Amino acid sequence: MPRQQRRKSESGIYHVMLRGINQQQIFQDEEDNLKFLQIVKECKAISEFKLFAYCLMGNHVHLLIKEGKEPIELVFKRIGNRFVYWYNTKYKRVGHLFQDRYRSEPVETDEYFLTVLRYIHQNPVKAGIVKSCGKYRFSSYNEYIKESKIIDAEFVDKMMSKEEFDKFHKEAETASCLEIKEVKPRLTDEEAKKSLRKYPVVTILNNFKS
Repeated sequence: MPRQQRRKSESGIYHVMLRGINQQQIFQDEEDNLKFLQIVKECKAISEFKLFAYCLMGNHVHLLIKEGKEPIELVFKRIGNRFVYWYNTKYKRVGHLFQDRYRSEPVETDEYFLTVLRYIHQNPVKAGIVKSCGKYRFSSYNEYIKESKIIDAEFVDKMMSKEEFDKFHKEAETASCLEIKEVKPRLTDEEAKKSLRKYPVVTILNNFKS
């Protein structure tokens, strides 16, 4: 059966998930997490994509990115090849590490952009690993609260202050957003608008399309 063609994003923004083959653990220790983030940073400089959010979750990874000078397919081929080569050398293994192709979905509206952002940062909380987003080391949440290292924070900074960002993330996100186990329905645009109405949202897509 031929692979289903990916949905292209008019804004160039995608929510992407990489998953370990056979649901195996990708990150065994702190070094593995740090190495993956280092490779993302290196590939970001080459491909010139924007990174808005990330979360490394043991056997899978979530990223929110905007394509730069290279298409998303090449970006993740580059990231995957570099990390798998390093990982296989470290653990003296051979073969694939990630399951098939990455999964992705286009992000076309301000509301869904913020929905995905919060969903990614709340992954460790939903998994019961930590009690709050800020307690998890390997997500981009604290880059928004403290200092940005590899993310492009300016777009979100235009939407809300750090205090509003923190308050927004304390509200439960019910969207599924490429969930491994699809158990909850995704918010409709109208539901998302009601949830975000209290926050000053600017129109970011015009900037992304330029």
